[in-house]
Amino acid sequence: MKLNNHALSKDEQKNLIITIAAFHAVGIIGLFLSFTHGLFLQLVPWHLLFMLALVCGSHRPTTGSLFAFAGIVYVLAFIAEWVGVNTKDIFGNYSYSMVLGSKIDGVPLIIGVNWFLLVYSTGILMRRTRVRSVVTRVILGALLLVLLDAFIEPVAVRYDYWHWEHDIIPFKNFASWFLVSAVMLAIFEMFKFKKQSIVAPVFLATQFLFFIILWIL
Repeated sequence: MKLNNHALSKDEQKNLIITIAAFHAVGIIGLFLSFTHGLFLQLVPWHLLFMLALVCGSHRPTTGSLFAFAGIVYVLAFIAEWVGVNTKDIFGNYSYSMVLGSKIDGVPLIIGVNWFLLVYSTGILMRRTRVRSVVTRVILGALLLVLLDAFIEPVAVRYDYWHWEHDIIPFKNFASWFLVSAVMLAIFEMFKFKKQSIVAPVFLATQFLFFIILWIL
C-alpha cells in the first residue's frame, strides 16, 4: 500500500530541515532560560510527536511497511523499557519522572516514539553511507546511538527526564543500549527501505547538537 509516492523536492527537504533545526534551537533556549524552563519541559512529548510527523513525512514512498516498522520498534522499545524500569535487569536502576508525559506501569508512552526516531534516522544514515555490509552498518549504527546516549544521559538527569539510583549511570546501560539498538537496526535492514532523503540523518545530527549544547551549558 503506497500512501504517497511523490519524491521530496530540494525545497521541501530544505523546509523540513530548517523546521527541525529551528525547533531544536528554540528548545535549547527555552530549557536554558529559567523563566521558560518549566514550560518547555512540559512541551517535550509534543516536540517528539512533531518531530515524528516531520521525519515520517520525509519518507518516500510512504508505504504500510514504514508504519509496520514503527509499530514493531515502538512495541519492542516499550517492552525493553518496561522490563528495565520494573526489574532493573536491562539498563540499570532508573525511573522516569512525568517530564515525558503519561506513563503505563512506570514507562512513558512517548518513549517508543523516541526510540523509533533515533533508530530510523540512524538506519537511514547508515544506508546513505558506502558501507555495503549489513552487519557493519548495524554495528556502526548501534555504536553511534550509544555515543548519543552518552550525551543524553547527563542532560536527561539534569532536566529531570529520569533518575538513576545514587545518580550513577551504570555501564550496563550503554551495553544494553548497544544491544537493543542493534536488534532494532537489524529489523530496519530486514525492511529494506530504499535510500531516503537527508531529513532523517539531519534530525539525528540535530539531536547530537541539541544534547551536546545543553550538556555544555
